[in-house]
Order: sequence, then structure tokens, then C-alpha cells
Amino acid sequence: MSKVLTVKLSDEVYTALQQQASAVGVSVAELVATSLNSQYSLSVSPKSDAEEARQRLLGFAGVISMDYATDTDNESIDADLTKAYDD
Repeated sequence: MSKVLTVKLSDEVYTALQQQASAVGVSVAELVATSLNSQYSLSVSPKSDAEEARQRLLGFAGVISMDYATDTDNESIDADLTKAYDD
């Protein structure tokens, strides 16, 4: 969720922000939002929401202990299949 915030800045502060924004190729609003985001570790843009969701999803990925060794060679796979079908 996002909110709109209106801020009054002096001409000097706005000029300084505008120069910084130009230097990195973003708008003043994006520069301020990104700065606040990094300072307070908040999600500001939809892209960061998508990235946050992606990171949560990746948290479910990982190593699973199957309590037995697995192998990728065909003989081992065949032996496992034969054992499974025999049971």
C-alpha cells in the first residue's frame, strides 16, 4: 500500500535535490522516495513489492533432507525404482 505525501521545500533544498536526481537520472520524487525507503527500510514502489514477494517465495526453496542418499547415475535410479516397485 502506498500513500501520497506533499512536502514543502525551500528553493535551495529543491535545487540541491534536483541536481542529485539529474546526476543519477531519476525524478526528484523518485530520489526522495528511494532515500526514505533506504533510510527506513520501507517498500515504496511496486517493483520492490514484487521483489519482496519473490524473496519470500525463495525462502521456501532450499535443501531438503530425505534421510537417505540420492544419486543421479542410472544404476542407482534403476535400483531405487526396482525397490519401490517390489514394495
